[in-house]
Amino acid sequence: MVDARQSMNSSQEFSATSTSGYLMLGIWFVVLLGVIAAIASLAGSDPSGGEVAATLAFVLPAIVIEVLILSGFYMIQPNQGSAITLFGSYRGTDRATGLRWIWPWMGKAKVSVRTNNIVSEKLKVNDLRGNPIEIAANVVWRISDTAQALYDVDDYRAFVDVQVEAAVRTIGSRYPYDGEDEDMTLRGSHEEVNTELRRELIDRLKVAGITVDECGLTHLAYAPEIAGAMLRRQQAEAVIAARRKLVEGAVSMVEMALDELSTKQVVELDDERRAAMVSNLMVVLCGERDTQPVVNAGSLYT
Repeated sequence: MVDARQSMNSSQEFSATSTSGYLMLGIWFVVLLGVIAAIASLAGSDPSGGEVAATLAFVLPAIVIEVLILSGFYMIQPNQGSAITLFGSYRGTDRATGLRWIWPWMGKAKVSVRTNNIVSEKLKVNDLRGNPIEIAANVVWRISDTAQALYDVDDYRAFVDVQVEAAVRTIGSRYPYDGEDEDMTLRGSHEEVNTELRRELIDRLKVAGITVDECGLTHLAYAPEIAGAMLRRQQAEAVIAARRKLVEGAVSMVEMALDELSTKQVVELDDERRAAMVSNLMVVLCGERDTQPVVNAGSLYT
């Protein structure tokens, strides 16, 4: 099956041929002075019919030329382009700044190539595990090909809005929100997710001659209907992780204490007393409350 974007005739920007507006403005003033001088030559005298006809033969075309010159002026600001067309045929894009001039019967469509910024709305998406989440992104984009932006899509700004929403939904459903066993998650792999989102947007927007300079997630959270349950789950996972670290540390400290007692021959413990000491040390190290010491005034075995 042929891709629709490949079957469409793709436009490509190239430089248009135009003239400096300041040069044409100077020509306009010269012609204007000639018209004034020709009319002034007839004032205060009794010209013959031939002189009047000759003057009109110069003045009338000169006025037409003046109107044509005035109709061909246009201005281009920095980081702006003007797509030139002739009877519907694309004739290039003029990016030279300042006052420009072209034949008045040629069409001019101005388009900004400045950097634009868009923040998508908060979208509700199901992540890879099916959990509903809220996600939004900030996208910095600009037009790199004015011909594609103007003639390959109907409204390039609306096209950007739709494709940003589609790309954010795609990335949101491609990865889980979080998880310890996952290689990539939306919450834990910010740089990787942003890079993947930019790659997805560039692929979607290249048909419109638009490139993405930067993008990133601005909002990421569980949907309100499951936020409470997920918060309790995260708290439980945090408690379990903390307990695991605490037990690992306690076991290491008990092992070190027994080794030191045995190595330095401080006290000889049989298996029963060793087990009792391990139990007491684990209670002391893993307990959440302060322990109360008990002083044994008798022997070790009473």
